Amino acid sequence: MSNPLRQGWRLLTITATLSRYRLDEVARSAHWFRPVAWLTPGRRDSKALSRGERLRLALQELGPVFVKFGQVLSTRRDLLPLDIADELAKLQDAVEPFPGAQAQAIIEAQLQQPIDSLFNSFQQQPLASASIAQVHAAELKDGQSVVVKVVRPGIKQRIRQDVSLLRTLAGLAQRYHPEGQRIRPLEVVHEFETYIFDELDMQREAANASLLRRYHQHSRDVYIPKIYWSYCKQHVLVMERVHGIPIKDKQTLQERGFNLERLAKRGIRLFYTQVFRDNLFHADMHPGNLLVAEDNPDDPRIIALDFGIVASLSPKDLYYIGENFLAIFEQQYRRVAELHVEAGWVPADTRLDEMEASVRTVCESSFTRPLNEISFGEMLLKLFQVARRFKLTIQPQLIMLQKTLLNIEGLGRDLYPELDLWAVAKPELEAIVRHKRSPAATLKALRRRLPMLLERTPDMPELIHQTLKKAVAGELETRLRHPQLDELPNLLKQQRRATGLAIFGGALLISGVLLLDYRSGPVILNIALPSWLCFLAALGAAVSLWRR
Repeated sequence: MSNPLRQGWRLLTITATLSRYRLDEVARSAHWFRPVAWLTPGRRDSKALSRGERLRLALQELGPVFVKFGQVLSTRRDLLPLDIADELAKLQDAVEPFPGAQAQAIIEAQLQQPIDSLFNSFQQQPLASASIAQVHAAELKDGQSVVVKVVRPGIKQRIRQDVSLLRTLAGLAQRYHPEGQRIRPLEVVHEFETYIFDELDMQREAANASLLRRYHQHSRDVYIPKIYWSYCKQHVLVMERVHGIPIKDKQTLQERGFNLERLAKRGIRLFYTQVFRDNLFHADMHPGNLLVAEDNPDDPRIIALDFGIVASLSPKDLYYIGENFLAIFEQQYRRVAELHVEAGWVPADTRLDEMEASVRTVCESSFTRPLNEISFGEMLLKLFQVARRFKLTIQPQLIMLQKTLLNIEGLGRDLYPELDLWAVAKPELEAIVRHKRSPAATLKALRRRLPMLLERTPDMPELIHQTLKKAVAGELETRLRHPQLDELPNLLKQQRRATGLAIFGGALLISGVLLLDYRSGPVILNIALPSWLCFLAALGAAVSLWRR
């Protein structure tokens, strides 16, 4: 089947699925699917299901790419109704496995060796199967137990086709939805495309895991499995096999006497350490990717898995998000408003007093609740929602941070409902910031930059001399750059034309009025010259107004 025919058939399949789950109703509140509603001719009676359930089931039926897209959408709580976002968060990656013999063939092709020369043993029956890859157990020649992660065959082509369709639907939403330019659905699809293609590259995932392992090598909070680089290629990853209890299996943890309060607190500390100390955080930290080490129930350690999505912030974003966190911790609402303006997240002409009042409304209502009910992730979400009225520019990199925080807070509360997030998070962040601003940290940063500064030092006297020479000669120029300055010449040109037309029209009008009193002059098409002058003046004024 040719590519256009394949895409047409895929579109028909998607349309039929959306119709079957009555997603035209979802479209009325979840603006992503409004254009799709126009394409759904029929539907099955499914009133017993909520709109979020219908959407989740439809995405599961459409396949792995749409499952992944639903997972990404579930993180965009700034765009989706909460009931739909909560339901999409339940999407699971478990899909039908592909044959083990096919996985073996991919491994041999990637590593260019027969399977017997690579491993003592290789289990063709997979341990787990997800939308992007599946995992097999194996044993290296030195006896080390490992897992081998293999990318699904043909998945890249299918992703390209489905992403192309998603981009088309997002384009319709951005063009026709009233808030299309603000919610930027094309940007969300691009964000999804970046994440999913990053997940296809096993060497990238291996690098993520390797760096996280280095940062947490001596940590008591988390364990990162070892990567075996000589066995890692674009479609194959080999990692140390680890054993533990799934962190979502609370009943088993309780039965075996694990300290759930300590475990919950470690999860919260891990988030703040990864984000604000290391600026490298596991951005897919849902319960399915976390185990608990079994060796010490009283002092349990988290084991992290699946490093396909690891994120970091720019130095600017990291500074402003950290300062926002501290300002909220200290209930300095004016400072929160100022930081949003300084960071460029809201326009520079935003009224700080109005934004301060909005921030205070959100935060004070949270602070009045018992400490063990406060959720910092939910507070951030409400702040993003409130900031819409101040024309907040959506920051995708901060949305990923917020999603990770919501995941880890939800996990902590599930493990230990009495958890006081404030008591854990506030001192952790304050300690990290205090360390970063300490004289020792400043000296270390200066020492790191000193070679670069010394290398440039010989050029400084000449640069200073040239600058002073130009200043004395009056040749020093100051250049201003602003996006609207590029439009200034065109605006001035239009203004000159409009002014000239207005002067000419005014002259015609005055001449016509003066000649009306004399009731004389040539007649053109049975209309006297004064009337023609007045008509032309009115026409010129109309054209001038229209062009403005």
